[in-house]
Amino acid sequence: MSGERVSREYANSILFDLQKAFWDERGKGARFRVTNVGRAYFKDKCLPQIKNDALEEIAGTIGRILQEEGIVDQVFHEQDEQLLRLRVQGCMHHSVEMKMLAYGVEPFTCIPANLMALAIEEQHQQRDV
Repeated sequence: MSGERVSREYANSILFDLQKAFWDERGKGARFRVTNVGRAYFKDKCLPQIKNDALEEIAGTIGRILQEEGIVDQVFHEQDEQLLRLRVQGCMHHSVEMKMLAYGVEPFTCIPANLMALAIEEQHQQRDV
């Protein structure tokens, strides 16, 4: 099976089932357990390409990687003092959010946002060392 890709529909159906099962088990508490989803991908694909701790560099690098990998069409960011706002367009996981909403569950994880938070956290930890 080497070199073969899994269909987006399959991956998102599995992701939905896992998120829904987790929500059914934990309810709103699930939100606080998924902030590290994407950590292995971040360490393998993103961290080696981040060259400095400037937010512009971090956001631009994460956005570029997500585009190159076909995960999103575009990521926009805007910083207002300590608040970072992200807008993700064309995310491959959008259908999972729509299914969650159809079940009355407000989406509680965004992997592109998690990657951005992990990058900021990693850079902050490196400065503190």
